[in-house]
Amino acid sequence: MRHPLTAAAAGAAALAIAAGAAVPFGPAGSEPPPILVEPLTPRGQFTDDVTMQLRVKPEGRATGVINVQQPSRTVVARITVQPGAQFPWHTHPGPVVANVTTGELTYVYADDCVHRPYPSGTVFIDPGHGNVHTAYNSSDDVTIVMATFFEAPAEGSLTVPADAPADCEVGTATHEH
Repeated sequence: MRHPLTAAAAGAAALAIAAGAAVPFGPAGSEPPPILVEPLTPRGQFTDDVTMQLRVKPEGRATGVINVQQPSRTVVARITVQPGAQFPWHTHPGPVVANVTTGELTYVYADDCVHRPYPSGTVFIDPGHGNVHTAYNSSDDVTIVMATFFEAPAEGSLTVPADAPADCEVGTATHEH
């Protein structure tokens, strides 16, 4: 059963990510949005010739090799995720390096449905390139992630919406908000 905040979070996150901008706060005293995406840098490019290849082996998965075709196209964003909030299922044009600075974010690949928690002080890499996934705040506190997106398009969304897998149940029903 999905947590009631999940649908609201999915909608807010989809809007924030699709627009590439932050979800604004409402009037003073109102509740913060379930997921707030704040770009910290404009879309930048390296001035030097840069080649990038990443090897990633999340627990329980084979090593993946990511050849980053346009590493110089980057964006850095601060993502604030309220307790119980879940991102809609999606992918990214390129890899994303995610530094969890506060709280805990649980990451779920669509193809194996394993819930992998990343607590404060940890970093993980989302491979992008069609890797469908979701993530949710699995803690009772606000989670903050500093995300560096590689191969960001020159303009437009940093995410590509995807259908939820039929056989993967995700939710954080322990949180009440």
